[in-house]
Amino acid sequence: MNEQEVQQRRRENEESATADRARILGLPYLDTRDFENTIPLVQNLLTIPEMHKDFILPLHKGGGEERYQFMVTSQTPRSLIQQMRQKYTDDGERADFFLISNSAYKVFMLRYDPPQVVHYDDIKIAGEGDSETIASVSRTLASVSTDKVFDFLIDQADKLGASDIHIENLRNEIRIRMRVDGLLHPVASIDRDRYRIFMGELSSRANVSTASNKPQSGHMQKEIHANGATHLLNIRVETIPTMYGQDAVLRLFNFDESLLNLDLLGLSAEELKEINEVISHPRGLVLMVGPTGSGKSTTLYSMLNALNTTDRKIITLEDPIEYGITGISQIPINSNAGGSFAEGLRSVLRLDPDVVMVGEIRDADTAKTAIQASITGHLVLSSFHANSTSSAFSRMIDLIGVNPIFASSIRLIIAQRLVRKLSSNKTPRPATEAEKTYILETLNGISPDKLEGIDLNNITLYDPVATSKDPFGYSGRTVIMEQLIVSDDIQAFIRGDVADINTKAIEDTARKNGMLTLEQKGILATLRGETTLEEVSRVI
Repeated sequence: MNEQEVQQRRRENEESATADRARILGLPYLDTRDFENTIPLVQNLLTIPEMHKDFILPLHKGGGEERYQFMVTSQTPRSLIQQMRQKYTDDGERADFFLISNSAYKVFMLRYDPPQVVHYDDIKIAGEGDSETIASVSRTLASVSTDKVFDFLIDQADKLGASDIHIENLRNEIRIRMRVDGLLHPVASIDRDRYRIFMGELSSRANVSTASNKPQSGHMQKEIHANGATHLLNIRVETIPTMYGQDAVLRLFNFDESLLNLDLLGLSAEELKEINEVISHPRGLVLMVGPTGSGKSTTLYSMLNALNTTDRKIITLEDPIEYGITGISQIPINSNAGGSFAEGLRSVLRLDPDVVMVGEIRDADTAKTAIQASITGHLVLSSFHANSTSSAFSRMIDLIGVNPIFASSIRLIIAQRLVRKLSSNKTPRPATEAEKTYILETLNGISPDKLEGIDLNNITLYDPVATSKDPFGYSGRTVIMEQLIVSDDIQAFIRGDVADINTKAIEDTARKNGMLTLEQKGILATLRGETTLEEVSRVI
């Protein structure tokens, strides 16, 4: 029996009980189910407070020879019915009363007195030292009804473009912060009663325990309705017990499959060409490296979307699945329950895939299995934790040792960061002598065609200008990408042909072959007016 049938059965039982009650009270019984949502409401006969207080509703407004009719419930005072009968008789008129069920009464009252739609103030990000904005947002959160506070906070985070929400237990309060454009900003403080409501809702939706004394991971989805459109928000939940309570971080992934496109990542024509050339090959290994929150997953998914054609079998192994993509077989790997990428990869290779994405290479077993897959007719994409493309080689060699098969399988390593973009109201200024020296030293040796029309003899930089719309002078983020194409010179390091294997030696060789480092890419973005030296220094 489905939920609708259960509700119908309950209503039927209630109406039957009301009919029996009507016979005991000596009142005619009225079944309103056929008309309770459609009959016109009688106005100006009883006030809303009277209807609430006495559980009475007007059914028909008479006058002259017509009778007045009212609906009452078993909770309506009998004395009131007698008083009203006498009043209408004294006036030369007549009033009839019908007994209805409590459910019928609630349906009519929702029509007479519908709940008000409360509009709460939007959350605003506070500037440095702006305690009043934080206090104002805290008051707003305190005023949101208990059944809406969880959804309100997530809706507001999505509206602000936040990538995650941090709920942190301090000694005297619960602090809420949001990461917007890569930076954490204090948003509000809430009391512990609100915190318990929020965590209770989180535990039921993301399947995590509020009483656990161990770190937990969960996942949930939420539909966001805004400006007449709807999009799906994937939310990864991480909780951890701390000194004062259980902290939680909600990572928000705004799922829009149409945005997972290499052309929309802001890459240069040369960067895009290099990626497309590598992933168009039927085999090989491509690694994305960078810290958490640097956009690795978005770039990998964009590659998968570019490869997602009807003549390719694509399988992913993910912990957890962050985006669902049509036409791709995506397999969750629950590492908390003993699952492993290596075991999953060995299994999916039997399914004859053309392209495999491994969410992350974490151990030697996964690395060796991925390498083996990449030289046996599969294109393998994966992420790997390293600071730069050159350090990724050093880390991989530390993980699996000098491995000639790795040298022949790896085709491309991409290191990525996200830096905040300057708003359109930025202001130009000439670079200081110290800034000129730093820029010229960092860009020394790169070919003129990489400068893209930038004049190093007349260096102009830009400063952010804060406005009410962009309180920090930045709006959104842009990709800074370092791409290392694996040449014969780089393969020599991996095979062990070069005795001194270190990050600097690998980077120097790659730079001689034309690679631009993350720092150089960041400075070029600064000279184009896209960001600032301070932002490049913070991120890179």
